[in-house]
Amino acid sequence: MKKFFFPLDTVLRYKEQVLDSLKGEHARILVKIRECENAIDELEHEQRQCGLEFQQNKMNGMKINEMHTYENYLDALRLKIKRKRELLAKLQEQEEAKRNEVVEAKKETSSIDKLKERKRFEYDKELQKQEEQSIEEFVTTRDAMARLNG
Repeated sequence: MKKFFFPLDTVLRYKEQVLDSLKGEHARILVKIRECENAIDELEHEQRQCGLEFQQNKMNGMKINEMHTYENYLDALRLKIKRKRELLAKLQEQEEAKRNEVVEAKKETSSIDKLKERKRFEYDKELQKQEEQSIEEFVTTRDAMARLNG
């Protein structure tokens, strides 16, 4: 019997390549999300530290221009944090969309893969049936020859 051939193998390979590509894109977005979250954490930590330092300096007495410098810096930090959170929200939307693409690609790949497995099972079953038939023919022929010679 001829070797097993699955006509959709090229489609399956293509779908697997698409899936791998989407997984890579998804992973890159996740990295960007982690970096953005870390940046937000660092900015918030810096904001807390600066706020504490500002409060302590106010208690000890400080010049008006120094107070304005602290206030401006804290405002700038708040603005940076706000922008980073907006960026994070956009990245999370991108991640969700990409994750949905990965899921859909996985479904497509999986359905073709299951079809291939089913066709392979049918092929193996047919091959086994032919082998059993060949063995049966061999045994029948051998028995017939033994009766003729015997």
